[in-house]
Parts: sequence; structure tokens; C-alpha cells
Amino acid sequence: MDPQFEQFKDLNWTELSFPEKRDVWLQISSMSAEEFDNMMAGQKARQNQVPKVGEDAPDFNLERLDRNKKRTGDFVRLSDFKSQSVALVFGSYT
Repeated sequence: MDPQFEQFKDLNWTELSFPEKRDVWLQISSMSAEEFDNMMAGQKARQNQVPKVGEDAPDFNLERLDRNKKRTGDFVRLSDFKSQSVALVFGSYT
């Protein structure tokens, strides 16, 4: 571990207040306080667009890939599956 971050190794993030978390973030990142505050304001503004639990997901479309993970030009829309169960899996399988 980099010695400059040694002081954070036993940090309990969940017990910190937001101002304390902000201070830690500024100590371990290369962001300025202004950049951090702008980032957080952007995140807060985006929260208004996030569906609430129980609300319908926004419609979107995705391009299908073939078995070799190549683009097919074939698109599918979430609304094509109305009244069906849909699972979205995000992650890397490499």
C-alpha cells in the first residue's frame, strides 16, 4: 500500500458524514474542491431522472451481438417485452 494512503486503510466509510467523506475524497484524488462540488451537483441533478421503485423503466433500445460479440445491426427495444419478465445483467465475463 502506498504510504500516503496508509491512514485510510481502516476507515469505516459508512460511519462518516458527507463533509468527512468529501475531505477524504479530496485527500486521495487529484480533484479540486470545485471539481468535486461540480461532480456532486451533477450527480444530484441526475437523481431527478432516475425511476423510483415501482415505476416503469424508461424505454431504450440495444443492438444485438452475435456469438462472437460482433454487431448485428439488429436492435431490440425494452418495450418489445411488455408484460414479460426481463433481466438486465451488467458486468464483464472475460
